[in-house]
Amino acid sequence: MVETNLMVGIDVSKQNIDVALPNKENYLSQQYSNDEKGFKQLLRALPPDAHCIMEVTGVYYLRAATFLYSNGIKVSVVNPLVIKRFSQMRLLRTKTDKADAIMIAEYGKTEHPELWKPNENYVLELQQLEAVLEQYGRQQTAMRNQQEAFTQSVVSNKLAMQSINQSLLHLEKQCTRVENRMKELITAQHNDLLKRLSSIPGIGDKTAIMLIVITGGFKKFENSRQLSSYIGLCPRIVESGTSVKGKNKICKLGMSRMRRLIYLCTWSAIKCNRTCTQMYERMVAKGKPKMVALIAVANKLLKQAFAIAKSQRNYVENFQSNICF
Repeated sequence: MVETNLMVGIDVSKQNIDVALPNKENYLSQQYSNDEKGFKQLLRALPPDAHCIMEVTGVYYLRAATFLYSNGIKVSVVNPLVIKRFSQMRLLRTKTDKADAIMIAEYGKTEHPELWKPNENYVLELQQLEAVLEQYGRQQTAMRNQQEAFTQSVVSNKLAMQSINQSLLHLEKQCTRVENRMKELITAQHNDLLKRLSSIPGIGDKTAIMLIVITGGFKKFENSRQLSSYIGLCPRIVESGTSVKGKNKICKLGMSRMRRLIYLCTWSAIKCNRTCTQMYERMVAKGKPKMVALIAVANKLLKQAFAIAKSQRNYVENFQSNICF
């Protein structure tokens, strides 16, 4: 944790940044343009040893955070949902940019969030490529659904079907281009890690690449449980007293594309990854639903991937280690 009382709250929008500067027991509210001119004005207004707190707001926060970091200012970037819950906990109903900046500063004073540092350029490229790939995936799903609907219709227009087929072909080619570029970037920076992850039975190149992208080369997380939670594969237990006992489900608060990739890997893993096979068969034999068993296998794959990345070893069947992942 970072200990400082000079917490500066920054609420970032596309055009402006609203800043809550500490002023004795209160805050002095200022607004600057979200560009280099505004950043320089903010830099001059910051008190010594300031610690700036801001939310992840799309890409709009990135230039401000990078500018402040490059000028030696402490910066923390937090999940906006965390700030929202913090505000709700205080029963605040005012929702303005000025009020949000003050609330972000108050959160910083209470929680002392970890310091932020910008990603390397290749990581930003990978994140952009992953976002494009995610969008292409949504378009493909929509097109295939439309194709299925037309197929089941009484009348099927030839031109409409041709157009859909051509669009799907184009999207497939674009996905291949993006995936190839991602592999080039990963190979240049993490070639050994990519090979080690791909050595795990059930995990292919696409999944290995995505795991490296979202974990920053497995540097962003301390253990596999954090990674599972980030992706959205951790269980969500619904229980209260003696009367409420809901059905346990995965939380799904995470990356849907990564979740789909890992889920697809489980079908291969239960056939060729002995540890996963034994786990799946054991759970099914105990009467667990197959979906529950597959989710457990997905988490086992993440644990194996994390262990492989941290130990810098290739996959070895039945390997025993004293290191906790």
